[in-house]
Amino acid sequence: MKRVASVVLMSSALAVSSLYGAPIQLIEPAEALKLIGNKDVMFVSGDDPDIYTNNHIKGSVEMYAHHLHHSDIMGNMHCAPLYNCPKEAQEYIRSKGIRNDQTIIAYDNYRGPNATGVYSFFESFGHKNVKLLNGGFDGIKQVDPYQKEYDVLKKEKKELKNQIKEAKKAKNDAEVAKLEATEKSLTSKMEALMPKLAIQPGEEPKHTPSNYVIDQKAINTKYIADKHEVKKAVDDIMKNGDKSKFAVIDTRSMAEIIGEKKMDNVARGGHIPGSKFVEWKNITDEEKTRSFKPNADMQKVFDKAGVRKDQTIYAYCQVGAGRGSHIISALRNLGYQNVKVFTGSWDTWGNDMNLPIRR
Repeated sequence: MKRVASVVLMSSALAVSSLYGAPIQLIEPAEALKLIGNKDVMFVSGDDPDIYTNNHIKGSVEMYAHHLHHSDIMGNMHCAPLYNCPKEAQEYIRSKGIRNDQTIIAYDNYRGPNATGVYSFFESFGHKNVKLLNGGFDGIKQVDPYQKEYDVLKKEKKELKNQIKEAKKAKNDAEVAKLEATEKSLTSKMEALMPKLAIQPGEEPKHTPSNYVIDQKAINTKYIADKHEVKKAVDDIMKNGDKSKFAVIDTRSMAEIIGEKKMDNVARGGHIPGSKFVEWKNITDEEKTRSFKPNADMQKVFDKAGVRKDQTIYAYCQVGAGRGSHIISALRNLGYQNVKVFTGSWDTWGNDMNLPIRR
């Protein structure tokens, strides 16, 4: 307990002495593409292992955002507000071969939650250089010239298959032979291109462990909060309503909010009393496949929800690293100064029978 207390005290002092409200550092796909293969850069996928196996940036590692949140069976986080205790986090980062001097580029498919979870994790442990890939691996696909060439060949091959099918129906053996020869040539070209693609399929390889060190003096808790801090905010909200200097945002789906849907490891379904509801999907730019909508559009979402810039704002989801971190990242980029991910989120709140809930 003394170790945990010292971590929190040191990081709290850092938070007080630092400026609040810094935006997260975004990097666009065209710039990120140039950094693939750079030994001083590590791309980190926040998506689950299945998505990583199907699509990942060449040379990247997998750190599923939901697994960055560590709690016991009762939802207790033993080094809260940190996602994990420093010793365990350090060992995990080392197992991925990540170095202290590398720039971390967090990414997911493009939607944002899992990438922001990785970003928040590394930021809280004081990693110096962290960026978020706006548009994820989908964005990389859009700017990779080899991918564009590959996609053209893939489309041609698909059309060719239809032509072969029709030729076989017509029993035109000569045409079938000609088309199949062309198909074989296209396949060879595609196979030659595959190793050059920025986005690759395949399981994560084993990594040579690094000597990564988490400097406890650099631990940064200014964008994360524990259940005790959130409980104080909830008490003020219940007392003062919309005039409260606090706001709590539930970023989950309506089925989760009303308690209709919950994870098996959580005792209760529902939501934190006084929460404002801003589902994370309102922030992602689905049309342009970018992690965040234009600032003006996002501002309208928060204005409609009654979230003010003079408030201290907490956002939560199931585990914090994901939908909750996505909303907090959006608020930071809009200039909101006092914003924090409730890292325990519903996994902690829903399991603590001393904390109030609503359905």
